[in-house]
Amino acid sequence: MHNGPMTSRALTVGFDLDMTLIDSRPGIKTAYEALSAETGTYIDADLAITRLGPPLEEELRHWFPEDKIQEMGDRYREIYPTYAIAPTPALTGAREAVAAVGSHGGRAIVVTAKHEPNAKLHLAHLGIEADAVIGWLWAEAKAEALREHDAAVYVGDHTGDVRGARTAGALSVAVATGPCDAAELRAAGADVVLTDLTEFPAWLASYVADGAAT
Repeated sequence: MHNGPMTSRALTVGFDLDMTLIDSRPGIKTAYEALSAETGTYIDADLAITRLGPPLEEELRHWFPEDKIQEMGDRYREIYPTYAIAPTPALTGAREAVAAVGSHGGRAIVVTAKHEPNAKLHLAHLGIEADAVIGWLWAEAKAEALREHDAAVYVGDHTGDVRGARTAGALSVAVATGPCDAAELRAAGADVVLTDLTEFPAWLASYVADGAAT
């Protein structure tokens, strides 16, 4: 566990996407409403967007029988670019947080459970430039990408992100901008809890400075 500041290795910081860098609720709500209209199956889109983070299939199981999950997941991902990209804004401080990593000579990567092509569409639409985008990974599985890219820090809004960081041996920086509040994130083992990403550049500067001093 890298509980201390960065020392000798190059700085790589991982970020989650939904509710960490982007407020994906408006777009996901629209996509669920479109899927509901197309299939004739009721989906409470307002409820669904209160529990973002886990893989899509977990949510679809609330609304469709098991033998339809793969088909509905494929269809959702197919229509997603049409309905979900344009309505989705960046969260406050997201661009600045990613840029802050680069300002310290580091690499910013995005590790998300989202379908990777759609994750890349969101970032391109919003002008957020990541050095790598890795999709289809949730919770502990995020450690695969974090280890591969030697990430020292992982930033996310969900307790699943905390678990992913800890599994990878990375410092867990949590932001209370998603479905989990600060107390939940601390209880899950987050090393640092920020209100939102506007606090991240100052935290990162301190983290890097502490590393340089050791």
